Amino acid sequence: MTDLPAPPATPPKGLRTTGIAIGAAALVVVVIGTVVRNHDLTDARQWSAAQSTPSVHLIVPKPADATATLVQPGTIEAWTAAKIFARVPGYIHAWYADIGDRVAGGAPLGRIDTPDLDQQIIAARATLVRARAEARLARTTSARWQDLLKSTAVSRQEADEKAADAETRAAAVNEAAASLGRLLALKAYATVRAPFAGVVTLRNADIGDLVGPGATGQQPLFALADDHQLRVYVDVPQRYAPQMKQGLVASLAVPAWPGRAFAARVVGQSGGVDSRTGALRVELLAANPDRSLKPGGFAEVSFRVPVPAGEVTIPASALILRGGTRVATVDRSGRARLIAVTVGRDLGPSVDITAGLSASTPIIDSPPDSLQDGDRVEVAGRG
Repeated sequence: MTDLPAPPATPPKGLRTTGIAIGAAALVVVVIGTVVRNHDLTDARQWSAAQSTPSVHLIVPKPADATATLVQPGTIEAWTAAKIFARVPGYIHAWYADIGDRVAGGAPLGRIDTPDLDQQIIAARATLVRARAEARLARTTSARWQDLLKSTAVSRQEADEKAADAETRAAAVNEAAASLGRLLALKAYATVRAPFAGVVTLRNADIGDLVGPGATGQQPLFALADDHQLRVYVDVPQRYAPQMKQGLVASLAVPAWPGRAFAARVVGQSGGVDSRTGALRVELLAANPDRSLKPGGFAEVSFRVPVPAGEVTIPASALILRGGTRVATVDRSGRARLIAVTVGRDLGPSVDITAGLSASTPIIDSPPDSLQDGDRVEVAGRG
């Protein structure tokens, strides 16, 4: 008798139910995980989109004032200044004025011993005496020969020769006198005098110094400045050239007198713009009755000048300095638009815009560094 195979064992009913439950739970976990991932991905995309659209703040440019203060550095110079050199060779015998002394015009400043020149004057005087004596003899001889010519005792040729010699001797007298006069004129320079009234600002003369032509490394003996009124020179930007008219009033501020303003007025200008600096040189005149201002000093010169219509003022933080000077605005579609502008005065925290922008155009304050023309932006506020 052959044995039949045993029928397969039937799994218990409880085990099958457990497997179904585990499979269902796994399916739920997968579905939940998928939903969570999709939600996180959507949030990440929304966050990235929000981050890629910068928030900006709009401000409105302010119309510039009708007048503005233009402040430029200036150099103060004496009304008249001179460096006085020795005109004659010699040695310093004495000096009579030192730095800071006020002297009148023509006042002696020093004296030079001129031994070589003195000997030349003696020789020139002797030459003049000889020339006069020779001229007198030649005149007398010429007169005698003219008398002899009347009696035909001498020829006309000989008489003419004596007359020409007399004229030559007379010319020699004039020449000798001129030479002596030149030396005497040079001798007058042995006393160094002030060419005008003013203050002595330099003294290089010391007793015994060799000075004048021929001296090694000749330097001015004295420097003199007339400071009763002063010239002030200022380089003004080209755009303000039309305002720099004669009579325009300005004020000066100097480091030595903080808080004090000195009046000045425009008396002239260079008439041309320096191609190297793009500036116009302006000359002002400042009275200096109490000598508070010093020649050679520095001053801040303030002008009140009219501002052309249409200029606006914006914060310096609104400027974009990539590829030229520009500002950014926002169009109706919410995109940034870059506008080229021309900057006038730089006031530090703010600047004047002379062209390219009107007071009715709102602009972005402190635009992002990466902002490009056409980028989408979100306006967070207006000011």
